[in-house]
Amino acid sequence: MVAVIDIGSTSIRMAIAEIRANGDVQTLESLQQAVSLGKDTFTKGHIDTEATDECVTVLRSFREILQQYQIVDESQIRAVATSAVREAANRDAFLDRIYVATGINVDIIDEAETNRITYLAVRGLINSEPSLNKNETLIVEVGGGNTEVLLLKRGQVTYSHTYTLGSLRLREMLEDYRAPVVELPEIMEIHIDRAVDQVRRRLSLEGSIKMLALGGDIRFACSRLLSDWSRKTLARLPVSALSVLAREILSHSVDDLVRRHHLPYPDAETLGPALLIYVRLARAFRLRQILVGGGTLRDGLMWEMAIREAWTEDFHQQIIHSAMQIGRKYAFDEAHALHVADLCKKMFAALRREHRLGPRFETILLVSALLHDVGLFVSNRSHHKHSMYLIMNSDLFGLGARDLALVGMVARYHRRAFPRQTHEGYANLDRQSRVAVSKMASILRLADALDSGHVQRIRDVELTVEPGAFVITAGDHANLMLERYALQQKGQMFEQVYGMKVMFREVG
Repeated sequence: MVAVIDIGSTSIRMAIAEIRANGDVQTLESLQQAVSLGKDTFTKGHIDTEATDECVTVLRSFREILQQYQIVDESQIRAVATSAVREAANRDAFLDRIYVATGINVDIIDEAETNRITYLAVRGLINSEPSLNKNETLIVEVGGGNTEVLLLKRGQVTYSHTYTLGSLRLREMLEDYRAPVVELPEIMEIHIDRAVDQVRRRLSLEGSIKMLALGGDIRFACSRLLSDWSRKTLARLPVSALSVLAREILSHSVDDLVRRHHLPYPDAETLGPALLIYVRLARAFRLRQILVGGGTLRDGLMWEMAIREAWTEDFHQQIIHSAMQIGRKYAFDEAHALHVADLCKKMFAALRREHRLGPRFETILLVSALLHDVGLFVSNRSHHKHSMYLIMNSDLFGLGARDLALVGMVARYHRRAFPRQTHEGYANLDRQSRVAVSKMASILRLADALDSGHVQRIRDVELTVEPGAFVITAGDHANLMLERYALQQKGQMFEQVYGMKVMFREVG
């Protein structure tokens, strides 16, 4: 059995589940306690002692329940925190207090990781609804601090971004206006539409589009408007009915909502703004109805624990697809990029015993190979540095800031310079990451050298590891002098990192 804990902006949630031998996940119990961390972070910039004490109390009670289920090992528990903790100035002290008081180690997940986990949570729902794989599908989850947006085209993630448009963040901002309740919807719409316009302009949509809404607030709306809805199925919610409900909710004070709907106070605060955000997004894309799913961040975390490896082939392909979109955005040489990536994949496999890097690093290497020349979009001069900057400032689905930094570093070192402690960003990496960058960049250099002319002359290669040498054997070609000289120059880093000479042989 396993447990996942989600420390959000308005509450702490825990799910306990059994992972069966076939990989299926059976949820046994779900718990939720209201703790409004976001109110502190979004208004003061830090988490107060009182809120920290509340978190400790809740997590201690969760710990007692876990002991009843005999869930005591750290490998059985995954605890994460999102924007309310991530943006707090005192987040390190907060996390340390939690660990010392409860023994629970909490990971802060960034926006890209949140998007990845959300995708895992809804993958089953998407596969169960054929129309979602045929049309463009906008997946939206409004949280207390942010709104997550993913765009799928025929099942492939083509865009992902997190907007700082959250229901609690919006509520706290409007409190400063001290406007009458009757004027709040109109004021909210002005702020919401500003962000919605950004979403609409960033997305290039073709034909019909569907919107899949996630989150506790939209599920509440379904429970009120669709009495027979089951969370295991997709609901079809008319936008007109949702709009009426949002207006009705916003017409009441928070205290009224607590009494009328038996909601925790933090949930009552965010309900109206969240529903209005969904309505304005749907209106912006001229939708008459939206789909609502029961997938949660906790579901995604559960699936991640069930498969034991987040970097599955399906997830790998989604990342590669996203990288290709970025490459096309910057007019990269697609044939060269794909060829270099293919050579990197073959070399990574041939050198598996030497580098001892896992699937995650293979994906990072392939993304680096695809995007190593995107800096040419900016300038021919020092384009490797421009590549690093563009990569590290891109929204690449599935890769968080740490992984994007690795991709950027590997691309940055595909030319002449060797990594140095004085280089921007490199010194900030831990030792293990620095070593991994050197190993991956060495492989990328060899692959790039084998297509120095960007004409893909070397297609069939045999890669073997011999005592003290990495042997690259190419098929019969008319003239590979350029590639041979390029390997001599670019192979120096490989020889230093792996302690092997690079030997190039031609058949025929």
